Amino acid sequence: MEDYKNLVDALNGLKAQGYVEDFNLAENCLVCRAGAYQLLADEFQVDTSYRFEGDSSAPDDQSVVYAISSPRHELKGTLVSSYGMYTDTVTAEIIEKLR
Repeated sequence: MEDYKNLVDALNGLKAQGYVEDFNLAENCLVCRAGAYQLLADEFQVDTSYRFEGDSSAPDDQSVVYAISSPRHELKGTLVSSYGMYTDTVTAEIIEKLR
């Protein structure tokens, strides 16, 4: 596991490892390619994650990047989120996968 200094380094390093998709969190799935792929909780795995804290201790200055793969769809990419960004609209299965 790499030891990245910041979010940008992590994203660049993961991209070099083939994690080229940009995943976004939806209500019950992850989406990429403008919604062309919608991955349910059982269709992807979190290969690794990296947490970063900014200069302040404020929650909005903290983030995590997930390296995600889906052998079923032959996709690899990243999901970037802020700590505590989960809302009531995201299903428990997706939240559990990202813990």
